[in-house]
Amino acid sequence: MTIEEHFGFTATPFTRELPIDKRLGLAMLDEQAETLEDIIKRRMSALLIAPAGSGKTVVLRSVAHRLPQARFCVSYFKLSRLSGRDLCREIAHAIGARSAGTYPALVRVVQERFQQSFSTDGVRPVLIFDDAHALRPEGFELIKILTNYEMDSRLVVSIVLAGHPSLKDKLYRTELEDIRQRISHCGELRLLSRDECVSYIKHRLHIVGATTVPFDSESMEAIYEMSRGNMRAIDCLAFLALKNAALAGAKTASAQHVHQARSQVWL
Repeated sequence: MTIEEHFGFTATPFTRELPIDKRLGLAMLDEQAETLEDIIKRRMSALLIAPAGSGKTVVLRSVAHRLPQARFCVSYFKLSRLSGRDLCREIAHAIGARSAGTYPALVRVVQERFQQSFSTDGVRPVLIFDDAHALRPEGFELIKILTNYEMDSRLVVSIVLAGHPSLKDKLYRTELEDIRQRISHCGELRLLSRDECVSYIKHRLHIVGATTVPFDSESMEAIYEMSRGNMRAIDCLAFLALKNAALAGAKTASAQHVHQARSQVWL
């Protein structure tokens, strides 16, 4: 018997395949998404700092979902370790710009495409760089160049840099001062609190058709303590705990099942 059959779920719980309109409405995430949306609509750029598993990508997906496609062209990149040339090629491909033989020519083509999109088509380009803490120096230099229009006096493209806390420290380096000065907002996320963890687990169960919560209070506490509020870790522990409970024929996952799950994963 599968975990879905055992607990009466309509779908597999705690997977990464969660539509953005099914996510839990946490005030912390909603506030950052709304702020980033406002910054982008003002044609400015922003920074989002977040520990792994705190909902960074959820916020970015929410922002992309909120922006009307008729007015904004959002391009998402997670290839942060590329060289400046290769990163520029990825950007050119994403926005439909023609190829160019040399790196300077390619940069000009990308800038011209942004200019056309903004001035002629009325569509504002938005570039989202996830895991931006891993950007190479030439990647940051490319971002500076791509945001420079009419001697740095015109806002054409919005940039969102999102990454781990080390990104914030990196941007305080002297050589990245030009990038830091282009950032109009710096938002930060944290890991879930104990109460938020419980709400998150209940929500993830609700959207797969659970009529009861197959965790007792001790197992909920164990998941929070072991995950430290990291949503990815919560998903992994909760799923494996349910799987272990199903294999044991139990209708409720206990703290013992959570501890067994902890031994089955690398956290």
